[in-house]
Amino acid sequence: MILSIPGLLSPDDLRECRRILTEAAWEDGRATAGHLAVKVKDNLQLPLDSPAAKQLGTLILTRLGQCPLFIAAALPLRVLPPRFNRYEGGGTYGNHVDNALFRLPGEDVYVRTDISCTIFLNEPEEYDGGELVIEDSYGDHRVKLRAGDMVVYPGTSHHRVTPVTRGARLASFFWTQSLVPSEIGRRTLFELDSAIQKLTADHPDHPSVAELTGVYHNLLRQWSVT
Repeated sequence: MILSIPGLLSPDDLRECRRILTEAAWEDGRATAGHLAVKVKDNLQLPLDSPAAKQLGTLILTRLGQCPLFIAAALPLRVLPPRFNRYEGGGTYGNHVDNALFRLPGEDVYVRTDISCTIFLNEPEEYDGGELVIEDSYGDHRVKLRAGDMVVYPGTSHHRVTPVTRGARLASFFWTQSLVPSEIGRRTLFELDSAIQKLTADHPDHPSVAELTGVYHNLLRQWSVT
């Protein structure tokens, strides 16, 4: 499931992000690439232990916890600290699949990358190129969202970032381990949850609201892994 979540970050959040990112020290993004990805990666990235990355990462994690749409779609168990990248001067990232596992910084705990997330931090008219292209069985999906918007998609997807030929593209990216490992299961639960919310809004006293809510929780109980 590919889902766009509008307005995760507010205008004030974005101003703070831009201020901090303007002053931050960037490094070659290939420093964090795997042995295959390093061949197709050409961007800049904040160091993982950068104070700027930690400060902005805390802000993003707070906003995620306040976003019902993200929680309903991802059913998050663990979220890796957000990372930040910059593409300019022809910078690109060729077709690749993200690593299956990452270790939480400072802990002996691994996070399975069920869901990939990208938050766009500047407006699309500020740069040419820079589309996130996500492949699935229906073809290529080209994503270039407004500043503050986020896209979530399966971590198993092949994806790429097209060359940025004018300006600079700023983004945050991170991965989430879901309570429900199956992408089909997460999508089914999300669609059921959405249908329950619509039914509740239209017919709040309908007996099917309680019945369907029970079905949702029983499925979540059956499919979840903690």
